[in-house]
Amino acid sequence: MKISYKHLVNLIEINETPEVLSDLLTATGLEVENIEKVDAVPGGLVGLVIGEVLTCEPHPNADRLRKTTVDIGAEKPLDIVCGAANVATGQKVVIATVGAKLYPASGEPFEINKSKIRGEVSEGMICAEDEIGLGTSHDGIMILDTDVPNGTPAAAHFKLESDYCIEIGLTPNRADAASHFGVARDLKAVNGREISLPEITNFKVIDDKSKFTVTVENEEACPRFCGLEIRGVAVKKSPDWLKNFLTTIGVKSINNIVDTTNYINHFLGQPMHIFDADKVIGKKIVVRVPERGTKLTTLDKIERKLSGFDLAICDAEKPMAIAGVFGGMNSGVSESTKNIFLEVAYFDPAWIRKTATHHSLKTDASFRYERGTDPEMPPYAIKVAALMIQSLAGGECLGEIIDKYPHPIKHKEVALKYRNINRLIGKEIEITRIHQILESLDIKILSHNEIGLTVSVPPYRVDVTREADVIEEILRIYGFDNIELSENLQSDFISEFSLIDSDALRKRVSEYLAGIGFNEIQTLSIVKSEQNTPLSSLSKGDEVKLLNPLNEELSVMRQGLLFSGLQSLAHNINRRQTNLSFFEFGRSYYQKSNGEKTVYKEQQVLGLWITGSKSGETWHHKSEKVDFYDLARAVQQVLSSLKFTLKVSAKPASDVLFSQGLVYEVNKKAVATLGEVKQSHLKQESIKQSVFYAEIDWDYLLKAYSPEVQFQPISKFPEVRRDLSLVIDRNVTFAAIENVALQTERKLLKEVNVFDTYEGENLDKGKKSYSVSFKLLDENQTLTDKVIDKAMNRMMQAFEKELGALIRR
Repeated sequence: MKISYKHLVNLIEINETPEVLSDLLTATGLEVENIEKVDAVPGGLVGLVIGEVLTCEPHPNADRLRKTTVDIGAEKPLDIVCGAANVATGQKVVIATVGAKLYPASGEPFEINKSKIRGEVSEGMICAEDEIGLGTSHDGIMILDTDVPNGTPAAAHFKLESDYCIEIGLTPNRADAASHFGVARDLKAVNGREISLPEITNFKVIDDKSKFTVTVENEEACPRFCGLEIRGVAVKKSPDWLKNFLTTIGVKSINNIVDTTNYINHFLGQPMHIFDADKVIGKKIVVRVPERGTKLTTLDKIERKLSGFDLAICDAEKPMAIAGVFGGMNSGVSESTKNIFLEVAYFDPAWIRKTATHHSLKTDASFRYERGTDPEMPPYAIKVAALMIQSLAGGECLGEIIDKYPHPIKHKEVALKYRNINRLIGKEIEITRIHQILESLDIKILSHNEIGLTVSVPPYRVDVTREADVIEEILRIYGFDNIELSENLQSDFISEFSLIDSDALRKRVSEYLAGIGFNEIQTLSIVKSEQNTPLSSLSKGDEVKLLNPLNEELSVMRQGLLFSGLQSLAHNINRRQTNLSFFEFGRSYYQKSNGEKTVYKEQQVLGLWITGSKSGETWHHKSEKVDFYDLARAVQQVLSSLKFTLKVSAKPASDVLFSQGLVYEVNKKAVATLGEVKQSHLKQESIKQSVFYAEIDWDYLLKAYSPEVQFQPISKFPEVRRDLSLVIDRNVTFAAIENVALQTERKLLKEVNVFDTYEGENLDKGKKSYSVSFKLLDENQTLTDKVIDKAMNRMMQAFEKELGALIRR
């Protein structure tokens, strides 16, 4: 939220600089994120002064130039060469001195330098209005009718004052501070200065009664509605002060009528809307919920279909605006508007929030309405708006203000005990100081005694409903910095930290994956129900359904990361980025029912996706497609970097998701599942190239990880390698060969590796050949041929017996 420092000063006395004020606001809970100086015109006319032309004569070397001397209040006049035909002796003009930077109405900024023009020295520039951003005319130089002393800064003459935009990171609970008035209320509570709101004593109406009638059919969604007809307005440009205000807070100026609504919204925190009265059929305003599918073209020229729960402002026949969110194009104010109808209302936050979310419309009005506005503000705000419109556009107010408020919203009564105030704040505050703070916050004290008090909280403080909330308000204004540390705190206290830094491990793995070409992504945790198939090895329970989904498609919490990542792949592939490697740390969700009790769980996992080619095609290197083993290598290295010893599980990966795949185990626990994604799943996202995916149980790795490092000296004795060629059945895996070998030779065998495979005509049908290497080592002595042969013979016998292998010697 953005605040104009200059207009905040108009509400409350401020002696502090913007920087000091920002510290004060931050201390009260309104955190200031940025302060930016905003000039009324670009550059603020710095370096520009008012001067007087003393002499003006033709340039000796150019027919269209003039040689002038100009008094700017310095020791001697400036020599300036000017090309304007209307320059003459005795004129008061605007001078850009050497070093000044000009920001023209069109074109790039430029700096004034001392120069020679056709042989004559020029020490500045006599300016036209478009050259300094004050207008668009370039008919000649600006000739001023003024008696100000020569050398007067141009900014002072034109009464151009710089402003400061104070940007506040407003938390969702502080809806009351979403305006200049709201910020001023906090300043009033802190420094005790009074707020000066705009006067409305001059508001009056003529005897003619308005023909408008207002009917509120849904009083739950619209508890209060105020309306007023103004006749005979003139739509035109807004004055400079209003334009400057809107520019400072980042709002575009439209015209004097629309700008008034934006001013009231940001100044008082009360959204409002203005209709062209002549476009309201039947002169009837009906606040109701139109039927589902009713069409309305909003001000952004988009035709929208109402949902059936959207509150709308309608005339006798059709909707004219989505209440509290966006106006309609066909009933809005235009240049031809002569008569208007002002609408200022209080809408139920839940209704507006639901409508704004459904239509994906986040406007300045919905921002405030869906958080909660002040139900007591509309009558005052509509009078301020009416007076402002009359001063800017003329017009007469017809009849009294229409105010539909059948069920006034009551102030909340909250009981507090002094001992609870002191206990939660951590300091005993004087009772008189507590009362003073509450009254400064417009929280009235209804009764009090030596034990506590009962207070009445105004309805605009939607976040203050309990005793703890009121105590928080007392602390906020009293000042967090005014709470001293307890003497019981020991200065040598040291917090306990977990031995395993999960963030550091995640960073280490992220940096490794980024180093080998992976890009990190972050995807939605909500997916389509048909795309919520979990990996069988990591599945924990049933899917979690949303009670109130944003739309019909995204209705469940994901049980795995696969499908959300496929959407990211498809998005990039559709934009001709086909060589992709992604990773994501995300969460999967599931539920388990145990009788009548349902337990919800979430699990952190690491997902890896690869697709496309390993590298780009070059003249000396052909492009190779990524394959399953590229993904497996990345998974292995991630797990190895965390010092885990891997074992390939005999269980295949989920055949529902993968056409082929495998599972990695750590300590007999399945921790990683990887494979090639089935074409049927790729077709759902229109992906026409192979995708390989792996999912790692990150929660288990964190649980099993040990930061301790064990060192072992390099063996003094050499290791020995022996190779075997095994002819085995096609369904026998390398994992089975490795398992048999390690079970048979537990002492000497250190590593088993397959370095060649063969399936072809020279083998019987259903057979394949594996060339396997075995590394043997004795830590205490050099291996002899006899010991090696004995170990190899035991393994060969085991292969023949348990796997039916044929040993090729």
